[in-house]
Amino acid sequence: MAELTPRQIVAELDRYIVGQNAAKRAVAIAIRNRWRRQQLPPELRKDVTPKNIIMIGPTGVGKTEIARRLAQLVGAPFIKVEATKYTEVGYHGRDVESMIRDLTECAVGMVRSEQRRLVETRAKERVSERLLDLLLPSGPELDESEDDALRRERTRSKLRARLEAGEMEDRLVELNIEQKMVPVQIFSNLGMEQMDLDFQNMFEKLMPRQNQQRQIPVKEARKVLLEQETDALIDKQVVTEKAVELTENQGIVFLDELDKICGPASSHGPDVSRQGVQRDLLPIVEGTTTQTRYGPVRSDHILFIAAGAFHVSKPSDLMPELQGRFPIRVELSDLKRDDFLRILKEPKHSLTKQYTELLATEGVELDFTTDGVEALADIAFEVNRTTQNIGARRLHTILERVLEDVSFEGPDLASKRVKIDAAYVRGRLAEVLKKEDLSKFIL
Repeated sequence: MAELTPRQIVAELDRYIVGQNAAKRAVAIAIRNRWRRQQLPPELRKDVTPKNIIMIGPTGVGKTEIARRLAQLVGAPFIKVEATKYTEVGYHGRDVESMIRDLTECAVGMVRSEQRRLVETRAKERVSERLLDLLLPSGPELDESEDDALRRERTRSKLRARLEAGEMEDRLVELNIEQKMVPVQIFSNLGMEQMDLDFQNMFEKLMPRQNQQRQIPVKEARKVLLEQETDALIDKQVVTEKAVELTENQGIVFLDELDKICGPASSHGPDVSRQGVQRDLLPIVEGTTTQTRYGPVRSDHILFIAAGAFHVSKPSDLMPELQGRFPIRVELSDLKRDDFLRILKEPKHSLTKQYTELLATEGVELDFTTDGVEALADIAFEVNRTTQNIGARRLHTILERVLEDVSFEGPDLASKRVKIDAAYVRGRLAEVLKKEDLSKFIL
């Protein structure tokens, strides 16, 4: 995160997402402020809270894609969750605190990967010694003479040389492999995930570990032993402490589909999936302590980025207290015809490039001409304008229909070069466009 300035973050997002500069700038500034806060003195740092963001815009304009690409950029714990899967505490479903537990799990995975890299060299040395022990079992040392010891050492040295040269990869060795316990879910979907985890941990400690003797090749034994030695060298307490600190200071939660829990108060009983979830979100976003299997985690400095289409509802329908906890609002604009054209040509892995590479595996060469790409953009914009606007996802529908015959007949085509020009596109979509025109008059 330290290496990326806001301008560099926006430039990186530009490689995959067309337009929406306001949203990219807001997200880039929020990410950079995470790093800036870490440079402050401790007494000031604790008072600098993140400025949470709401991204508002119709479906298919890049809200979720910004989250996906952001997760790849930041070297911080990052999770994307849907607001619709939560219910109020005490009702059937998941409670909102589970998002902090999921974020902590993500941080633990990151720290563990970092620790694995640090101990990898030592672990590999220990694996080599254990493999030599398996290949050359040691006898009783009490009756062993000095000559026997020297002979054994020479044999061991020769085996080590052959092992390092890769000459013994297929030799079978007998290895004691621990069977992983299958977790048993005790409380299912009752908002009691933490109790479930605690019971699982307790059963894992109480139940005897099951080991199995297996004969496997050296190349497979090396992987099993490396896993065992790495786990033995990693200090689990250090992993837990670092993960909790990383979560509290640099964690980011992307809360998608916020508009789906937005609406007027229910007039017929408790509204456990909308108003109830909003009420439970308040303390999490404001800052509270959540109990996890790794200890208590505070959410005071976790950054929340929310997104929603707000087709039916609007941000002002959220509870006023929750609105105040998301001070930055960014509106993403509808896609125009030129945006569709850019989406088809500019991103690093654009749709036209994806289809070209997919069919190239069959030896089929797709040639998208300029007027063909323009026809795709024109039709996508027109269909979105006259029917339901689903944003850039319309391009998936149109391209699938245009290339349906080529995709089906690709392996058997006599001519492996297919030219996708305007006439080809409109010819394949003529029937679809006719149906789209009629759909406006059909109930």
